[in-house]
Amino acid sequence: MSEQLDDIFIPAMQNGCEQPAGMFHALHKLADQAVGVKLFTITAYDLEKGVSERRYTNMPDAYPVSGTKPLSPGKWSTIVLEQHETFVANTISEIAEVFNDHALIHSLGCASVINVPVIVGGRNIGSINCLHEAGHYTPSRVQAAQFLKIPGAVCLLS
Repeated sequence: MSEQLDDIFIPAMQNGCEQPAGMFHALHKLADQAVGVKLFTITAYDLEKGVSERRYTNMPDAYPVSGTKPLSPGKWSTIVLEQHETFVANTISEIAEVFNDHALIHSLGCASVINVPVIVGGRNIGSINCLHEAGHYTPSRVQAAQFLKIPGAVCLLS
């Protein structure tokens, strides 16, 4: 895994790559290699203000990087924001239980999701969000996604 990190992140920080966009793109590439993604986003959280902000997306037409939106209480926020655990849903019906944009997600060919929380100093500062076709996020892929947390923290702190 460290060779992959070097091969992906070092070029992203060299050759005048605009930061943090270069690092976000490198994390997207790493996530695709590690677990596979169709839709990939990185979200930052300000829990004191109760808002989230999309910082990176590979599908800006469907999921643009823009402003903040309020965080809502529920099953997802309990798992990701409070318990600091990875949320996994492998069917569109499971996604529909927690995300009101499930129709858009499905229209993009996605029906599974993992949201990997990024914890720094005991605080959830964001999540790495990977979406793919139904059933894609097997236990082994979910476990592999945990290795994205440190590079995710570097990206969100930059």
